[in-house]
Amino acid sequence: LFSRFHSNALSVIRIQKTKRKKGEEDMQHRKSVTGNGRPSGTDGSDFSYRMVVDSRYTKVAKGKSRLSKLIFAQVIIQLIGLLTLFLSISKDESLNTLAVSSAVIGFISLIIGELGRRRSRVNFLKFYMLASSIAIMFSIAYVIRSNISLEIIQDLSGWETKKIELLKTAGVLLGLLVQIFTINTTISLIGNMSPPKRTS
Repeated sequence: LFSRFHSNALSVIRIQKTKRKKGEEDMQHRKSVTGNGRPSGTDGSDFSYRMVVDSRYTKVAKGKSRLSKLIFAQVIIQLIGLLTLFLSISKDESLNTLAVSSAVIGFISLIIGELGRRRSRVNFLKFYMLASSIAIMFSIAYVIRSNISLEIIQDLSGWETKKIELLKTAGVLLGLLVQIFTINTTISLIGNMSPPKRTS
């Protein structure tokens, strides 16, 4: 009877030791995963990642606001271009292919750019950046081919008769300046829209 009791007692002790050992192993495993036993995300281990994300959100918001102002400026410039185009037509001048192409591509790019800005579409913003650059290049080519600036420089006394041409040239130069800022802003915005990589 004593030997049976002793055997049962040893079995109980072995079972308790086994359970205790297993519990300690589980605890060590949880600590190794989370660092100090707390759930992931509450121990501060992802603090730097969250700071990067917050910083990017702030930069994206500022970039969108800046781009909105630039797009508005481009709309005004495009309207000036359309005005000069209609005035030229009213003077029985023939339609210039470069001027018309620049106006059409310019307005399409502005619509796509505004959609990309509002919906955070990187592909739309890239298309907008490319198309608006093509539009401004067409405008520059039109001014160069028409020799507007050269004629005014050679005959300063006749500038009053070439007010429309002066307005065209001023619009193109202003458009080029705005386009430079637009490209820089759009590239920066696209970069900040890309999700940051987690550091291990």
